[in-house]
Amino acid sequence: MRTYLIGCWLLAIGVSCAPESINHEQTVESTPPNLVFVFADQWRADVMGYAGNTDVHTPHLDQLAEESLVFENAVAIIPVCAPWRASFLTGQYPLTNGLFYNDKPLPTQAVTIGKVFKEAGYQTGYIGKWHVNGHQRGEDPFSGRNLPVPKERRQGFDYWKVREVTHDYNSSYYFDENDEKHFWEGYDVFPQTDSAVSYFHKNKDNPFFLVLSYGPPHDPYFTAPQEYQEMYAGVDLALRPNVPEMYLDSAKRVLAGYYAHCTAIDKAVGNLLQGLEDAGIADNTIFVFTSDHGDMLMSRGVLKKQRPWDESIMVPMLLRWPAKLGTTRRDIYDPINTPDLAPTLLGLCGIDIPESMEGEDFSAALFSGEDLGNEAALITLPVPFHEWQFMNGGREYRGIRTRKYTYVKDLLGPWLLYDNEQDPYQLTNLVNVPQYAQVKAYLETVLNEKLLATQDEFLPADTYMRRRAYLYDRKDSLRPANYLEVNRD
Repeated sequence: MRTYLIGCWLLAIGVSCAPESINHEQTVESTPPNLVFVFADQWRADVMGYAGNTDVHTPHLDQLAEESLVFENAVAIIPVCAPWRASFLTGQYPLTNGLFYNDKPLPTQAVTIGKVFKEAGYQTGYIGKWHVNGHQRGEDPFSGRNLPVPKERRQGFDYWKVREVTHDYNSSYYFDENDEKHFWEGYDVFPQTDSAVSYFHKNKDNPFFLVLSYGPPHDPYFTAPQEYQEMYAGVDLALRPNVPEMYLDSAKRVLAGYYAHCTAIDKAVGNLLQGLEDAGIADNTIFVFTSDHGDMLMSRGVLKKQRPWDESIMVPMLLRWPAKLGTTRRDIYDPINTPDLAPTLLGLCGIDIPESMEGEDFSAALFSGEDLGNEAALITLPVPFHEWQFMNGGREYRGIRTRKYTYVKDLLGPWLLYDNEQDPYQLTNLVNVPQYAQVKAYLETVLNEKLLATQDEFLPADTYMRRRAYLYDRKDSLRPANYLEVNRD
């Protein structure tokens, strides 16, 4: 199988497979790359030293950025856990794959990036949080979070140290390939990292695709190891100007705990990178670090995600591949969206992209040194739920994020318009400012083109729930009488 895989890789990059055309140097250089995809849960884009944050300590990620493609506008299609994960795995938009709500099951027969890599001859593995197995209709909303994921529902991943969902990072367990339960020792980020490094060494002679899904810095915010919490104790942390004055003290406290998680993960990333070096495979390994969504962290007076503001939708994303992309930082400014990740990664590896994947393959631009040529990324929330349920001000929305603008509609029409270059903290909503009418009209056209291309009719939440035969969790379906007008900027 390995010989076949190398042959496919040579063809994909344009090297003849005739025996006389291949020497040892060409064969080594053209070996299919490994792919290590690491993502944290709820890590927003600005919480990085390389992004200009002088308070958070992220030395290993900062160094990685100096050797990587740095995606300055990586946008979460739906800024919440399960929908992002399903979109990443399938390369599809949420209304296509059906996961626009947490704890619903991704179909067993889905075509996923794990299955495609496996069929191409790669070893495949997954460590950490999964969150796409869900539960069956009528069961308790969180009933599946502590159960093993059946083998046929692991979406192509063979090496398996996974729990559906937990945010108890210090008493965490996982299920292995045989559904046997094991406990991670201590803060789970570090033993999960050790497991990944062990995987590198065991598979260094075979191309592999490994996903490492960390739970932090998702709340609870105050459970990082003590040594990392102490790094931020008593520090007067800078806050974004859009944190209301009444929340300044609580915001600084939350931020300190959040940063402690981030710095712990940064240490783990350093261990991962060293592990690749020690295994002798760093040069031909595509290493990606990103997140599923951000966290408001008291910007606009709220926590967590789902909302269309940058703190929620913008995530860090770094991609390093020394053998083919070099080790000099290159900033990518055009937006990249969650459904684009799987096709782009497959494209980089020379693997055919399934027709079912709807995202764009930007691998050619990454190889060429050009920007992506992509004007806008879609942001969407077909159904608000849980902490941003209707009773808490949640509403359905569709929008786009370009390099410069954010434009968002809800069911009543245009809702938000920001010039993010002039107003990076999105303090001034321009949606009704006459001088921006032409800009708004143009962005409306771009958004409508996106919705048409993705067959999104932008209907009320109940319609999509009925189409998928989903039930709302607990009180998620309840609405105040004027729910579309409440808190409308």
